[in-house]
Amino acid sequence: MKFINKLSSLNKWKKTLLLTGILVFCTTLGATALFFLNRSSELDLTFSYDVSDVLYGTHGAQIADQKADSFASSLCVASQNVGLDGVSLGKNTKGALFDLDHGKVLFAQGMHERAYPASITKIMTGILAVKYGNMDEVITVPENALNLEEGSTEIGFRPGDQITLNELLHGLLVYSGNDAAMTIAQYIGGTTEQFVEMMNQKAQKLGCTDTHFTNASGLPDPNHYTTAHDLAKILRAGLRNNRFRKVLQTPSYTIPATNLSEARNLHTHMPLIAKESNLYYEGCIGGKTGNTNDAGHTLAVAAERNGRTYIAVTLRAADLGGNCTDSRALFDYAFNSFDTIDVSGRAVTVPKGVTVSDLTVQEIEKNGKIYNRYFYSGQYVGMAAAPEPTPVPEVVENPPENNAIDQGSSEGQASIIEEEEEDGLSTMSKIL
Repeated sequence: MKFINKLSSLNKWKKTLLLTGILVFCTTLGATALFFLNRSSELDLTFSYDVSDVLYGTHGAQIADQKADSFASSLCVASQNVGLDGVSLGKNTKGALFDLDHGKVLFAQGMHERAYPASITKIMTGILAVKYGNMDEVITVPENALNLEEGSTEIGFRPGDQITLNELLHGLLVYSGNDAAMTIAQYIGGTTEQFVEMMNQKAQKLGCTDTHFTNASGLPDPNHYTTAHDLAKILRAGLRNNRFRKVLQTPSYTIPATNLSEARNLHTHMPLIAKESNLYYEGCIGGKTGNTNDAGHTLAVAAERNGRTYIAVTLRAADLGGNCTDSRALFDYAFNSFDTIDVSGRAVTVPKGVTVSDLTVQEIEKNGKIYNRYFYSGQYVGMAAAPEPTPVPEVVENPPENNAIDQGSSEGQASIIEEEEEDGLSTMSKIL
């Protein structure tokens, strides 16, 4: 009997030990799984960049390689820097091509990687000048806006020069004068530091996710950086202002004589808008160059033809000629490969040769209204409100003679869904 009791006690002890072991094992397994799950979310993965992504959204910073899938197999960039119809960007060059009108990415190579913008920074400086300044106001050039750094591009203002904001803006965007940038910064912001804060706030509002400014001109600083993706957002915001656009596309400008200085003749540093240059591009509506030892040569530029506008950004090129040649090739591809067609009153971009009859339609309901979503080869084109059905006339038995039946006059015009936009890029999607 004692033996049986001992055996029973031993079995209970074994069961307890077994259950305890199982519990410890499960707890350890769960903790391990949770650890690796958290680690996986922190890994710096390489994502393919789908052409349907819009500039307005975020796609994550520090993405090393992107791939833009489209109808042409060449419209992609892999880790080997696959060229786009003859365009072969350098190994360290970051570049991208964007559809300005709809915020679409056509081509991308390292467009989320940080880079120094150099004088492309002045696009943001110009945006704030136009937004907050009085173009006719006469400004006195402060002494601390001059002699910024050896080799710095400057117009040559003297302390006490009196000049209008409009003339400063031309000096900023046409000639890329750093002294103009500093003068504008202190005029708009009160202090340079406050103006830089305004620049960073504006960048954030535009949806820039990996941009930080430390000065108004683009002079070298480890904490002064951006990406090709963010620069496209900034340039698009500037181009939406008519005054900014007009100044940006000006190839030459004369600053009149001031109280202290003679008149100054300025000429653009941007070959794509200079007709005397062999790199001149028909349809270019302006852009901004930059160059420092750390940044290399940088360029953000826009071109427009037949109602379609594209932005090309190239960073860290070995020379400005390379920036311009790559931008021209990217623009040529966009203008030669796509057409804009009307779909229910909405202008959408499709591959050249595609017609409305080639599109497929998906009907959806949104806020109590019916909309048509249009696709080509499975890729989204755009969306428009579905036309209202034509009312069916009411049948009247034995109508009086010479008494026309009023059938109504509904034309069923399709209205367009308005995109929600900030100063940056539209959320409207379209085919590429």
